Amino acid sequence: MARFILAAFSMLVLVYLLVPLVIIVGASLTTSEFLTFPPQGLTLKWYERVLADRSYMAAFSISTWLALSATVIALLLAVPATLAIARFSFRGKGAVEAVLMSPLMMPYLVLGAALLQYGSAIGLVRSFPALMVGHVVIIVPFIVRSVLPQFSADQKALEEASRDLGAGPFATFFLVTLPQIRGGAISGAILAFITSWINVELSIFNVTPALTTIPVKLFNYIQYTVDPTIAAVSAITILVAAILLIIIDAVFGLDVIQTKK
Repeated sequence: MARFILAAFSMLVLVYLLVPLVIIVGASLTTSEFLTFPPQGLTLKWYERVLADRSYMAAFSISTWLALSATVIALLLAVPATLAIARFSFRGKGAVEAVLMSPLMMPYLVLGAALLQYGSAIGLVRSFPALMVGHVVIIVPFIVRSVLPQFSADQKALEEASRDLGAGPFATFFLVTLPQIRGGAISGAILAFITSWINVELSIFNVTPALTTIPVKLFNYIQYTVDPTIAAVSAITILVAAILLIIIDAVFGLDVIQTKK
């Protein structure tokens, strides 16, 4: 009985999460000039309008490149930092961890305003590098939080055994440590990519008409017009996310995210 209740509750949660996606896709197919659901007729003209609009394609390209590059840089920064926190004792260790996690506690609007002022002082503002720095700052905590629990005492024993057998620090990291934390790194990278992709609050301080991410473009668009174009862009974003998950599953296997080896 308990299993049946749990299964029914899980299905309700799944339906609750999927209904908004179904409504978005349905609204993107309507023939009406306004956002409506259920759709009044079926058409792909809103998708054609988005795909024919160079500004939308440029925004998609910028968002994708920004999220990918910020995620890679965040991984290169967060994984070694997490390794140091988990494996070494040093003065100020708690403060370092608190600083790395602090962007989770602060509103992105505040971070965006602060980065804009700091960027203005050093000449790094309203440019792709300025956007990337801001995105790296806000997504590093997701990777730290995902990777940190992957370190265990058993794993430390394996690392010590590797070094006792003659492996250097780099060989031990890539052959012993990295495979153990792979699940946390992948799940953290996915969360980081999504957070970067959908960010509006921080990005809006550093975009220009020629350098606009897709969430900021949508935010600006709905201030003046609300039509199914918005739903079409959202549906394309959902499709891109689904394709990414399929690729990750084919390359790594999604079970690696929840399997702690």
